[in-house]
Amino acid sequence: MKLNLLSCDAQRPDRRAIAQCLTDISSSIDPALSNELTDILLEGDVVDVEVDDKNYNSALRALRKLSIDYEIVE
Repeated sequence: MKLNLLSCDAQRPDRRAIAQCLTDISSSIDPALSNELTDILLEGDVVDVEVDDKNYNSALRALRKLSIDYEIVE
């Protein structure tokens, strides 16, 4: 399943927690790439993430917990 991460609405976003979340929800993202994607997301640009179908529900829950707005792309 593919997700577009649109923005982070947290008043004080936790960069480390967001980067760790990106590494956890996608098998194709390593820690270095997750740090770059976190910076891109917090600057206001859209980030595309591929999520495994078996981790889909927990990934969406983790993104909501971090106040990250997302869009599901089929």
